[in-house]
Amino acid sequence: MDFLFHTLAGVVRVRAGREHAERDLDIALRLFTEHGLAGDPLYVECAMTATLTAIRPHLVRPTFADLVRDIAERPEVDGGRRTRLTTMLGMGDAWSGDLLRGRAELRRAYHHAVDADRLDLQAEIVSWLVKVEALCGDLAESSRQLAAARELAARSGSVWVAAHIAECAAALHLASGDVEAWAGVVDYLVRAQVGGNSGLVYEHRWELATHHALRGDRDAARELLAGTPDPPLRWPVAPALPAWRAWIAEPEDPAVMAWVERVLAGLNRPVERLSKARIAWLLGTQHARLGRRADAVRLLEAASSGYAATGAAGLVARVAAELDAITTGTGGMPRLSTVERSVLTATELRVATAVAGGLSNQEVADLMAVSVKTVEFHLRNVFRKVGVRNRTELARSLS
Repeated sequence: MDFLFHTLAGVVRVRAGREHAERDLDIALRLFTEHGLAGDPLYVECAMTATLTAIRPHLVRPTFADLVRDIAERPEVDGGRRTRLTTMLGMGDAWSGDLLRGRAELRRAYHHAVDADRLDLQAEIVSWLVKVEALCGDLAESSRQLAAARELAARSGSVWVAAHIAECAAALHLASGDVEAWAGVVDYLVRAQVGGNSGLVYEHRWELATHHALRGDRDAARELLAGTPDPPLRWPVAPALPAWRAWIAEPEDPAVMAWVERVLAGLNRPVERLSKARIAWLLGTQHARLGRRADAVRLLEAASSGYAATGAAGLVARVAAELDAITTGTGGMPRLSTVERSVLTATELRVATAVAGGLSNQEVADLMAVSVKTVEFHLRNVFRKVGVRNRTELARSLS
């Protein structure tokens, strides 16, 4: 009974944001080991829940995989429990940065849920697959799973899945390159405080603030972070948040950006692998916008490598597209000959070079995270200042 009490107390305290949650979870896991409770499927499920709630997903497979396999083969075990155990195994894999193994385990769990005729569990698993399939690069399958998740959530009346779907849809929008849709969903997640148990509640807020800051809306960025203290260091990415906050306040400052890059070296927990790559991606993109080619390539290569190591082919493709644009001269890198830098503003120069490199107005807008109308405004100013009439003449002036 002590084991069940401390498991329940730890989970409730984490979800309520109360103190001593981690202490209860540690006690529960110690009791699980000391009292030899691994033979009971209920206790195994509780111990896996405690491990995930304590944000230690990398420990789920080495600790519980053999137990889950043995339990799944017992004919007397309830199909729902078999499904939940397999689901948590897959969640642990994906959350700790092993997306391909996590996807395979979640697909297996879904078949268990179908066999058990459990719509609620099918809905939960499919919602996770929306995110994992998108990160792995299968955008069509992710879209199909998103539609299925919405339907299953409604049919089962699952409040948790209904709230969780948006978080998973954000990954699909990001992998698809739909920045506006991604920002809209993350804004909803921030307002609804989704991700409070995993630490994503902080990353969502910091990412959205970064989005606003890099678009020039510093007031919106400042408002998002005002009154939000940095979390305890045990939370994922917490060691990087002070530097990241400073960068949001000064998005073009190379010294602050160098500080953020330095603290990335300390994000070495498995649960931080995807986040580390994401921050490197954001930094690299901003360096590219500001014309710092070497810095941009270094950080984008780091992001690409980080994503590739987790199996996130969908995000590798996005980062690779930016790298290609930079290294082939279409990523906004000023290479002036007949036009002096002083003629154009920094933003006009980035627009001019991207357009001269062959990008459309929409592609430039996506690259710079601004609207097409903003690109058109700057391009008209460029034509006037440089004294050209069209894109061909502009390209010739910048060649």
